Parts: sequence; structure tokens; C-alpha cells
Amino acid sequence: MARTSRIQGLRDLPVEARRKAAAEAAGLDPASLAAFDPGHGHGLDAVAADHMIENVVGILGVPLGVATNFVVNGREVLVPMATEEASVVAAASNAAKIARVRGGFHTSSTAPIMQAQVQIVGVRDPEAGRVRLLEARDELIGLANAQDEKLVEFGGGVRDIAVRLVPSRAGTYVVAHLQVDVRDAMGANAVNTMAEAVAARAGEIAGGRVLLRILTNKADLRLSRARAVFDAESLGGPAVVDDIVHAAALAEADPYRAATHNKGIMNGISAVVLATGNDTRAVEAGAHSHAVSESGRYTSLSRFEKDADGNVAGTLELPMPVGLVGGATRVHPVAQAAVALLGVRTATELAEIVTAVGLAQNFAAVRALATEGIQRGHMSLHARNIATTVGATAAEVPAVVARLVADRKVRADHAGKVLAELRAKS
Repeated sequence: MARTSRIQGLRDLPVEARRKAAAEAAGLDPASLAAFDPGHGHGLDAVAADHMIENVVGILGVPLGVATNFVVNGREVLVPMATEEASVVAAASNAAKIARVRGGFHTSSTAPIMQAQVQIVGVRDPEAGRVRLLEARDELIGLANAQDEKLVEFGGGVRDIAVRLVPSRAGTYVVAHLQVDVRDAMGANAVNTMAEAVAARAGEIAGGRVLLRILTNKADLRLSRARAVFDAESLGGPAVVDDIVHAAALAEADPYRAATHNKGIMNGISAVVLATGNDTRAVEAGAHSHAVSESGRYTSLSRFEKDADGNVAGTLELPMPVGLVGGATRVHPVAQAAVALLGVRTATELAEIVTAVGLAQNFAAVRALATEGIQRGHMSLHARNIATTVGATAAEVPAVVARLVADRKVRADHAGKVLAELRAKS
């Protein structure tokens, strides 16, 4: 069976059948996704969890869904998404369906460069100290690369050293940056180890005392980009296109709107990052720092424009420090299965798919806001949670949801009344 991200009727299948359908669509043996089944002990257990963090007392389950319809650089992709928020997976799938009309998502990336900072305090001649460190570039690079010969063997390692002067209320700091190609790793451990190794020598050269030696999560040298064209006819015509552009323009101009706009992007991104065992906090920190423009104003990460044919052209560029080696990605069975479902072989490929999902998620939200409003679709899905909360059985949930949506009262108190009425009639 050829790999496809189009699975008809997936939402109507029972959970186990969905898992089987997803595996078959990805060209996998269904057994390879066994870790997705929480009832058969193939996922994360207490023993494994106890090795991951301290003072383990349990395991928190998060729903894992599969977004369909994605085509990224011509390849059909099924996307695992771990999130507790209703409508996220459905919205991403719907946006991807619209994007595939015009060829899906196209992506690109810079090299996987992460940076570590070495802070040097008390330098009497900071300008000269900066130049001295730059003169010692080759020595410092050699010292750093000696800490991870395996990374260098795989084509990674320190690519350059930059030195900045950072004025502060406590004085001017000389801050050296190690710029490291981390290949298929997220890279925190590698760059931190290198920073520790060069710190003492850097302090000697600059003529000051070394303080901090640590990764920066402002990963602005490790960027991923995604673009897609969203067909005007599929959206409902020129008026909808214009309103989508207006809604996006407000996010560019207004930090209050931008914060929620970018949260919509991260709804998709964080869900895939979490599903694959990567560091959601690092990705989120990098994204929001990237949203601050050169003028110092917080703005939207994405852009939506009308193209020459009247369609919506969407673009997204942001730091994407994710990896396939090390960390929870190699420890967590569910993360391993999620990576298998994606079919990615490099961290760059993963980063680009994650970015495409962020663009899809963002577009879905902006489109909803510019047309029917965000609540209609979101609350329809949220109604399922409410129905379950008040005790509706699987057989009763559809009827309760239908009433809540029809009455426009998606609240627990109303759901309780509706459920009581249904049971009284049965």
C-alpha cells in the first residue's frame, strides 16, 4: 500500500481501528504502533519514568491523535499530535486538506546550529577583550570540538565563535558564543559541555572571570520555514481571503492579538514536539523570542497575504531546535512510535514538518476567526468533554453533544439537565 495521509472516515472508527488504519497508511506493521495503546503495557511505565526524572510517583496521560491530509515537500505525512485541547488535531487536518489542493506545504531550513554562551565579567578593556577572543578562534574551536569527537565525526562541531559586548546595570559583560552544528540532536548537552570546556581559557584570554556557561534557547541560527497556498475557492471566495489577510495584519501590528495568534501556532507545534519526545519549553522559548522584531515589538510569527491568483499565501519561519537522538526521543516508547509514524530520518526533516503543522494550525484558527468565529467549531468538540464530565456513556455522548450545540449552551450544568432528560425518556 502506498503511503498516504488521506484516511477516509478515520474519526468514525474505534480507537484500535484508527491505530491500525494509521499504521497501514504509513506503510507500517500495526505492531510498530503498539506503544500508542495504553492498555497493553507497551508505553512508558513507572520503571522507565523513574529513570527520566526525579521523585516519580506516577505518569500523566495526554491524548495522542493523528493529523491527516498533510503533504510536505511532495511526501504524504501522518502527524502524531499530543495535546489536551479539543479541535487542535481536527483543525490542523482540515487546513492541510485545503493546502493540498495547491500542492501542500513546502519547507526549508538553515543548518542545525545551536549556540552556547560564556559570560565573562570584570574585563577592564572589554573591546580589546572581544578582539583577543576572536584572535583565539581556532584554539577555542579545537578545544571545544575535542569534547565531542563523535559529533565531529558525523559532520558536526563548532562552526564559528562570535563575541558580543552586553552592557548591563552591573557593568559590561564580554559574552562569547560557540556556534555548534549539532546534526540530529537537539544539542543542549553537547553545547553545554563545550562551553564548560572552553570557559577557563576564554576567561584567561579576555582577562576576566567566567560566570555562566550555558546554551541559549534563542536558536535564531537554527531556523525552519514553511509555506503553503490556501485555495480561495475552497475557502469560500475573495471576501474570505480578504478577511483572513485583515485578521493576520492585526496580529502583525498589535502585540495583544499577536500573543494569541502565536499561541495558535504553538498549539500545533507543541503537540508534535511533545509527541516526539522533544523539549516543548525550549521550542516555545525560541519561538516567542523570535517573535520580537528588531524594533523590540512583539509581533506575529506567520504572514498571510493574497497572491497574484487571489489565494492566501501563508508563510512561517521560526527557530526549531528538535532532535532525533538523545533525550526522551530515544527513551520514551511512544515517542519512538511517533517518529516511526512520521517516517522522518533527520532532525531537519522533523523540524520542517513541525513548522508546517504550526502554519496549518495557525491558518485554521485565523480562518475560523475571520468567518464563523472560533467558538462554533471549538465548542462543538469541547461539548464532548463536557458530556463525558457529567457522566454520559459512549452511547449517550452524541445526543448530549447535539443538544448542547443546538442550544448554544456548552456548559456542565446544562449538560447535566440534558442527560437527565434523555435518560428520563429512555
